[in-house]
Amino acid sequence: MGRSEETYSGLNLRLYRDLAEWYPLLTPVEDYAEEADLYRRLFVSHSLRHPVTLLDLGSGPGHNAAYLKRSFACTLVDLEPAMLELNRRLNPECRHVQGDMRSIRLGGTFDCVLLHDAVNYMKSRGGLADAIATAFIHTAPGGAALFQPDFVTETFAPGTETGGSEKDGRALRYLEWRWIPENREEEYIADMAYVLRERDGTVEVFHDRHSLGLFPRAVWVELIRGAGFEPVRVPFAHGPEGGPGGDVFLGVRPLSSEEG
Repeated sequence: MGRSEETYSGLNLRLYRDLAEWYPLLTPVEDYAEEADLYRRLFVSHSLRHPVTLLDLGSGPGHNAAYLKRSFACTLVDLEPAMLELNRRLNPECRHVQGDMRSIRLGGTFDCVLLHDAVNYMKSRGGLADAIATAFIHTAPGGAALFQPDFVTETFAPGTETGGSEKDGRALRYLEWRWIPENREEEYIADMAYVLRERDGTVEVFHDRHSLGLFPRAVWVELIRGAGFEPVRVPFAHGPEGGPGGDVFLGVRPLSSEEG
């Protein structure tokens, strides 16, 4: 990733910087309706208080928030200014804050705290524990935090994925290639190739290497419990036809608890 493990791993990825304007074609906002509804239902069913406010740590361009803001007053945090700019355009009514999910402190609590795919960039147990601690500090007593890694050790398989979309004369296609480096049991690589076609037909190809954490379910549960939450694991199926299984982890903050 071009930075030490102690620095947030997304910093040098072009997708989140000079190529950020292409992100809405990588995964269009329309694709997030089902995912956001799952998060909403899990927050409502697991919170011990009526959920009204939500903190999204690693909100990116705000595609989940585009739906969640219908149910919650949202505060949206991301490390990258270019992603926050996309987020502001899509969700101007929300509060936007630049910060690192491992260390940001907003001085308040929220009924719901969400860490979805950005939590994948926590590629050490220490970094993941810090992100979970941030979630705990910002979760109100009786509230819930939700964590959704793309994979846990038990569900990961090397492979490829393709996708993309087009809009207003521009088009993007991508190839994702996932693999595990030698001698790294808790990390995997996602090499991403982006083929970008401009309105005039010009095509360019770019590459990013995403270095991502990969931890067993037991580690997720242990770290969520260690932060002070009551952990809950929710298995689910990807996509309308089932597909490979995934995991959502929730942490419910007890009604009476001290900050970790």
